[in-house]
Amino acid sequence: MPTIDLSRYEKKKTTPPTQKGNQGGLLAFLNKDINFGSKELSDKKKEFLYLELSSLLQAGINLKSSFELITASQEKEKDKQLFQDIQERVLQGTSFSQALEKSGKFSVYEIFSLEIGEETGKLTEVLQDLAKFYQNKVKQRRKIVSSLSYPCIVLCTSMGAVFFMLEFVVPMFGDIFTRFGGQLPWITSMIISISKTMEGNFLPAFLLCAAVAGVLRYLRKTERFRKTVSGLLLKIPLAGNIVQKIYLARFCNSMRLLISAHIPLLRAISLSRQMIGYYPIESSLQKVEDDILQGHPLHQSLQQFSIYPAKMIMLLKIGEESNKLDYFFARISEQYIDEVEYKTATLSSMMEPFIVIFLGLIVGTILIAMYLPMFEMSNSFH
Repeated sequence: MPTIDLSRYEKKKTTPPTQKGNQGGLLAFLNKDINFGSKELSDKKKEFLYLELSSLLQAGINLKSSFELITASQEKEKDKQLFQDIQERVLQGTSFSQALEKSGKFSVYEIFSLEIGEETGKLTEVLQDLAKFYQNKVKQRRKIVSSLSYPCIVLCTSMGAVFFMLEFVVPMFGDIFTRFGGQLPWITSMIISISKTMEGNFLPAFLLCAAVAGVLRYLRKTERFRKTVSGLLLKIPLAGNIVQKIYLARFCNSMRLLISAHIPLLRAISLSRQMIGYYPIESSLQKVEDDILQGHPLHQSLQQFSIYPAKMIMLLKIGEESNKLDYFFARISEQYIDEVEYKTATLSSMMEPFIVIFLGLIVGTILIAMYLPMFEMSNSFH
C-alpha cells in the first residue's frame, strides 16, 4: 500500500484554528452551513454529490460516466463548471481525492477520508458515509430552524409593530394632547417621552449599532473573543445546552467517520479539531492530542474538560476497552441529535406564549397610555 503524506493535510499557519469566525444570532447560527471554510461547497450540495456518486458507483457505473451524469444534472453554471473541472483532472490521471483538493471546495476531512477509501478499495463505502454525515447535518439544522422559525417571526413582527406605534402613532396622539393642554397621566407622559427619544436619536442609534456590529465582526476572529462569547453562550439556560449538544454531535459524527475509515486516532482528533469551529471543543482537542502522545487514553484526556459530559466519557471508555470507538461515537452522536431536536421543540413551545404575553403587555400599555387622556377629557366635559 502506498504511503500517505500526512504533512500536506496540516492546516496552513496563516489560518490557525483560533482565527475562525464565531457565533452570531442563535437562529442564524443554527441555520448556518458549517462548511469548514468560507469558500467551500454547501453541505446540501456535498450531500447530493456523495449520495449520487456512491449510488452510481455501486450500480457499476465508472467514475467518469458518474461525474458526467452528475454534472449534467446541475442547474447552476458555477456548480456545473466545478464538477467539469474535477472530472477533467480525474481524466488527466489525478486521483479523485486530489482532484477535490485542488478545487478548494472541500475540507481536509473529506479529502483525507476519500484518499483512504481509494487506497483501501472502499471508496463507495466512504462516499456513503460522507453522504450520511452531511444528510444528518442538513436534516438536524432543518428541524432546529423549523422549530425556532415561528417564534422568531412572531417576535420580529411584533417588535416591528411596537416600533411603528412608537415612531408614528404615539407622536400623532402627542400633538393632539399638546393642543388640548392640561396634565397628562404619568404613563402617557412616559410613553410620549420614549417616542420622542426614539425619534430624535434613531439615526445615531442606528449608526452606533452598525459600528458595534463592525467591531464585533472584527473581534470575532480573536481567541479571547471566541472564548468569552462561547463561554457566555453555554451559560444561557436551555439554549446553551442545545449549542453544546449540537457541536458534540458533530464532533462525534466526525470521529465516527474518520475512525471507520481506519484513520489513526491521533490523526482523527487532529482533523476534527481543524474543522469543528467551536472554541471549547477546538481548544480542548489540542490538549487531548498532547495527552494521547504521552500515552493517556482518550476518555481520560477528555475527562478534564467540562464541555464533555460524564456519560459521554464513560461510553468512550467502554469503546476504547472493547475496540469499538466508531460504534460508540455513532451512538453518542445519534443520542445528542435526538436530544437537540427534543430540546429545540421544547424551547420553541416555551418561547411562543412568553413572546405573545410579553409583547401583548407592551402593546396594551401603549394603547392604554394613549386612550387614558381621552377618557379623562371625556369625563371632564360631562
